[in-house]
Amino acid sequence: MRIAGTLAAVAFVFLAYVYLTLPDVRALARTNPAKTAFAELREREAAQAGKPLRHYQVWVPYTRISQNLKRAVLVAEDDAFWQHEGIDMEQLKISIRNDIEKGQVRGGSTITQQLAKNLYLSPARDPIRKLRELIIARRLEAALSKARIFEIYLNVIEWGDGIWGAEAAARSYFGSSAASLSAEQAALLAGAIINPRVYSPARPNARLLRRQRIILSRMGAYVPPAAVPVVNSQPQPSDTNEEADGAPSTDLAPSAEPIEPAEPAPSAPPEPTAPAEP
Repeated sequence: MRIAGTLAAVAFVFLAYVYLTLPDVRALARTNPAKTAFAELREREAAQAGKPLRHYQVWVPYTRISQNLKRAVLVAEDDAFWQHEGIDMEQLKISIRNDIEKGQVRGGSTITQQLAKNLYLSPARDPIRKLRELIIARRLEAALSKARIFEIYLNVIEWGDGIWGAEAAARSYFGSSAASLSAEQAALLAGAIINPRVYSPARPNARLLRRQRIILSRMGAYVPPAAVPVVNSQPQPSDTNEEADGAPSTDLAPSAEPIEPAEPAPSAPPEPTAPAEP
């Protein structure tokens, strides 16, 4: 009995420590994040490898992101985004079951969870990191509107080597803006989120083209809200460096269909696994 009480006390202290050391996300309702944990990770990796750092990001408000891209990302990453409160319990149960039965991680992460991980955490797959991700996701949902969460997500996620956010991806791969992405281009970008450093919209392989077709077939059912208040219209740090640094050298892909598909990548993509993959 005494041992059980001690263990319960230790667990309580540990959970309290985890909770109290988590970031305060309320500022994101008024300001855009200047940098993310994932961007800092790429900086460290480049420094360790002795490679020049490439970071191309141009922040754009929600109203300047194509509805096509919003629909495509919802289909690919989180089709229940508007219904859940940061955590999709059904997908989480499936993910846990697969972890136990198959020793594999299957995508149970919502867009809110992915944002929590990108902003504040690492890609490590351990229970403590996952617990922190779940708590931060709930904090994001409590502090921000759904549209604001989606706006930040579309501006900070990695979309290739040194390419961050929808605007940088649209310019790099298609020579256009995030506002003018076609349905085909949007579906290709959304399909690459699963592992953007392996699946390139500039040179889509057979698996990415297949994901593009699936996403296109399902996009019509999702209608994101048309507008969200502009939080910060001032130039972001990446905007000021844009002309000096330029976008990473990336072959443009004006359309997906004419491109000769490559063989699927040999390595399994990390979490999150898109729900669009049958």
